Amino acid sequence: MTRKAVYPGTFDPVHYGHLNLMMRAAAIFDELIVAVFDHGRPTKSVLFSAEERVQMIEESLLGQPNISVRPFNSLTVDFARQVGANIMVRGLRVFSDFEFEFRMALANQRLAPQIEVVTLITREEHTFLSSSTVREIASFHGDVSSMVPPHVARALYARFNGENDYSAPALRD
Repeated sequence: MTRKAVYPGTFDPVHYGHLNLMMRAAAIFDELIVAVFDHGRPTKSVLFSAEERVQMIEESLLGQPNISVRPFNSLTVDFARQVGANIMVRGLRVFSDFEFEFRMALANQRLAPQIEVVTLITREEHTFLSSSTVREIASFHGDVSSMVPPHVARALYARFNGENDYSAPALRD
């Protein structure tokens, strides 16, 4: 039986904490699908479009044969069923994350008891990282180079400088 897992998130933007969890999950499971939530409607809380976020993650994971990245805009358990995944990966940074993740795991278990939720604890050096922290620092032109890959930092600075087009260099024609 193939152990196919889904790691869902907004990833706006992807940071080294996310990437570390992706690599660790890929080492545990046969296939990992990074599921990028697409709100499907304009919202001020999302800095990058789903397509841009998928591109940034793909560029960050070049050469990882058992990881794919796909957008989705449904319940996560419905997406997991659609792609044939029987595992959902979630990350915990700090104790305050536990309550939210615990409630979500119980709700997902109610909706799809056949899908197991596996939680990975973040590495200590990434406990302070969150996408909202990265966005806030970048919005004031602070140094995010230790938090995100270089292409993500460039995209953040470009967006906060009013440039709206992000196209990952590795993925352009």
